[in-house]
Amino acid sequence: MTSEELMRRARALFPGGVSSPVRAYGAVGGEPRVVERGNGAYVWDVDGRRLLDYVGSWGPMILGHAHPAVLRAIDQAAALGTSFGAPTPGEVALGEEIVAAMPSIERLRFVSSGTEAAMSALRVARAFTGRERIVKMAGGYHGHADSLLVRAGSGAAGLPASAGVTTGAARDTLVAEYNDLESAWAFLRHEDVAALIVEPVAANVGVVPPAAGYLDGLRELTARHGTLLIFDEVITGFRVARGGAQERYGVTPDLTVLGKVIGGGLPVGAYGGRADIMALVAPEGPVYQAGTLSGNPLAMAAGLATLRELTADVYAQLEDYGARLEAGLSTAADAAGASVRISRVGSLLTVFFEEPAAFARFFHAMLDAGVMLPPSQQEAWFVSVAHGDAELQATLTAARAAFAAVAKEPVHA
Repeated sequence: MTSEELMRRARALFPGGVSSPVRAYGAVGGEPRVVERGNGAYVWDVDGRRLLDYVGSWGPMILGHAHPAVLRAIDQAAALGTSFGAPTPGEVALGEEIVAAMPSIERLRFVSSGTEAAMSALRVARAFTGRERIVKMAGGYHGHADSLLVRAGSGAAGLPASAGVTTGAARDTLVAEYNDLESAWAFLRHEDVAALIVEPVAANVGVVPPAAGYLDGLRELTARHGTLLIFDEVITGFRVARGGAQERYGVTPDLTVLGKVIGGGLPVGAYGGRADIMALVAPEGPVYQAGTLSGNPLAMAAGLATLRELTADVYAQLEDYGARLEAGLSTAADAAGASVRISRVGSLLTVFFEEPAAFARFFHAMLDAGVMLPPSQQEAWFVSVAHGDAELQATLTAARAAFAAVAKEPVHA
């Protein structure tokens, strides 16, 4: 069965033939590859092609696919049962590992997705402050909860960015500009904002690092105006440093949203922070949040096995590979005369073309050469521990040819 045949069947079952929109290749065109298996830095599609993978399940495969320690942990947990709807030892062990790595998290709650974690963190913030409004950043993605699917509106109110989201749900969500303290202050100065939620490294509009002083400025502004600061570290947590972006940049939020890596490739999310804030969560407090599969023992085991592999040497390795990849891509683009911007934070990287059609051609040239990138230049490339010298050379060889192909036949909007 080929990818094309399976996608034809999938379109009869799922909207767009996929279970998450970006997988449909809408930004680059062409037919999605249907992945059958993965190992290390590679995946294999159902057509038998081996592809060097920079998607990494959008972040959690920081150790690479099918890492032996993670597989052993999942096997051992599954042998004891897959779900109980009751407390398990794994929850305690993984929770302690997270709290030890992120001192800002004094208490936390496991959930099953980043969307659920962000939604719950905002509910707690509203309860703690007694305020209703929140501030997010333009382009910041915090899952698909109704109140977060907004774009900037005229004046103070947000407008829905998705059909089916009511103006009422979006009304209290205000949209500021990332890396612009003045735009945040314009809302916070009214002192009626419950929380400001931000990706400390914006990773859904490419990879955009915080400007010098930006995160510190948000910390000072929110504290001054009685607003809680929430870091959405679903992507950056345990990725850009063991303690996440808050460790890398030395800024302490009130609440943190986690996902991706802490599940080791299985569905998971978490939110946590100051003990006095988290004390409001049921059953201790009046903020209701529940989930039958929260703290699922398989996800706890996979996450714990992953975090225990993430030593200081591993982060040094990821930083080194990321830096060499960035430098090599920059050299290749310059040599080809390709007009791109390359941005990196740790093992997150993006190559941004001014013309989306140019990226689409680059993407398919890389795919034809056996390198699978995220099918949108708004998304980050994810480097794993399994990427090594051979993978670096293969990537740069493919990139040199891909940049040359794009530069040879420029695309105009």
